[in-house]
Amino acid sequence: MIKHLLISCAIVLMAQPALAETVVAARTIRAQTVLTAGDLSTIEEDLPGTLSSIEEAIGQEARVMLYSGRPVSINDIGPAAIIERNQIVPLIYSHGGLRIAADGRALDRASVGDVVRVMNLSSKTTVSGVVAADGTIHVGGLATH
Repeated sequence: MIKHLLISCAIVLMAQPALAETVVAARTIRAQTVLTAGDLSTIEEDLPGTLSSIEEAIGQEARVMLYSGRPVSINDIGPAAIIERNQIVPLIYSHGGLRIAADGRALDRASVGDVVRVMNLSSKTTVSGVVAADGTIHVGGLATH
């Protein structure tokens, strides 16, 4: 009888779904802070739309203020910005064999792959371009990263 009860308990316990983990802020973290393992911890809870692994967040930048003990949403973090607002950046236009370079002033912060607005310093016109890994902004034509 006890043997059957133990087997029944074991089956019930095995049938329980494993609790997933949710990443939470270990302390209050300001927006634009690049996250490290010490900034985060996990809780035994499965919340939709949140991170489930600390490794997913390490090296990412907080897009908003993260409060201690609160879950970190997928939209709360992103790649670290390499372009700062008002930074002078090279603008590159490439199409076919034509390549034009000019200096511009970034109007927003941006990460690699983001579209950012930039004011061309020569013409004072505002253009949008894609941020390349080397920090150049590719506008119009064929953007090459």
